[in-house]
Amino acid sequence: MNYQEALQYITSTYKLGMKKGTENILYLLNKLGNPQNNIKVIHVAGTNGKGSTCSFLSTTLIEAGYKVGLYTSPFLEVFNERMRINGKNIPNDKLAELTTIVKEKVDEMVKEGMPHPTEFEVTTAIGFLYFDMEKVDYLVLEVGLGGRHDATNVIDEPVMTVITSISIDHVDQLGDKLSGIAYEKAGIIKSSSPLVLYPQKDEAREVVLKVAEEKDVEVYEINTRDVKVKGASLYGQEMDMNVLGQEFKDLTIGLIGDHQSKNALTAATTLKLLSDKNLADISDEHIINGLKKTKWGGRLELLKKNPITIIDGAHNEEGAAVLADSISKYLHDYKVTLVFGMLKDKDVDKVLSILLPVVDEVIATTPNSDRALTAELLCEKIKAHNKSAVATNNINEAIEIASKIKGEKEAIVYAGSLYLIGEVRSIIKEEE
Repeated sequence: MNYQEALQYITSTYKLGMKKGTENILYLLNKLGNPQNNIKVIHVAGTNGKGSTCSFLSTTLIEAGYKVGLYTSPFLEVFNERMRINGKNIPNDKLAELTTIVKEKVDEMVKEGMPHPTEFEVTTAIGFLYFDMEKVDYLVLEVGLGGRHDATNVIDEPVMTVITSISIDHVDQLGDKLSGIAYEKAGIIKSSSPLVLYPQKDEAREVVLKVAEEKDVEVYEINTRDVKVKGASLYGQEMDMNVLGQEFKDLTIGLIGDHQSKNALTAATTLKLLSDKNLADISDEHIINGLKKTKWGGRLELLKKNPITIIDGAHNEEGAAVLADSISKYLHDYKVTLVFGMLKDKDVDKVLSILLPVVDEVIATTPNSDRALTAELLCEKIKAHNKSAVATNNINEAIEIASKIKGEKEAIVYAGSLYLIGEVRSIIKEEE
């Protein structure tokens, strides 16, 4: 199996849909020798902020001299982004080799009467095999969806668990009640592992703390008073932090948005705990440099300075609120054109109600996905919010229309589905 055949095989399993529970992935991993049991894992769940927090964690651990695996989803530009070691994507030939091994075991289990694993289960099995074979010191493991029934939730004893911001998303799989979603996220909590908890709404916080109490877990709650942002711009932020009683002055991070200061504090607390509990050798200097060097594509990412061009994967209410706040804060004296596209299974109207008041012009387009809302239907929804818009199903054409903006005080924001902004990112980078 070559690289293209491997990708074709992995994506062909998408049609199998989603299945709740870890029985299938555990059966497959057992056939592979249970590679997940040989890895020190930091397990991260949440609705928003998972990826950024994982990146803060992995970058700092790399800064401390460790070989670090990072497993995230989805990808922005190439599939290989989902499995990285020390910032480098899994090589094409290695992905092909491991996919061949996993496919053989999948074929065996299907012959034995087990259901065929889903795309995410196959991908997760490949990831565990890769990180075990490469003997990483730590794996920063991002939950795919929910937590309790997620394919990543096969780690019996993670060294640390982290839960980032919890909000309403994936209603069709997780329900529309915050308490129920929080219960699913809390499914990653293990009795052997401390939990670092991002500040939550009361309804979510109570559920997570109850699960933690039942499992007799140490909980370290992030307090927003422990981070003070002293300066922020489109290029980054400067802040002071109190991390478990340790003062960090004049920290800088390159990620923008108020939430990123709290994500950075969440990651710093996790890293400090690893050090304090002698689970890793991480100095204050490592934390300072790691946070500073962290990058995370597709989330309030500044792609160009002239004209100011930002991409952001705001596809739910909380993500839209963060983006709207950032537009108001950093682009308040700019004319802002929003290029927008979403999947039809998302709460499009809610996201539009948050974003439209802070932008001036809108271009509706269609993400590259079978689940995409067409540009025409999206345009109708935008007009129902008393905002005019132009529609094009072609992303290249949407970029071309937006690129006519040249004014010194004009900005372009591409937002919505990651399927959209990933393609935008590739196209604009090629033009640079």
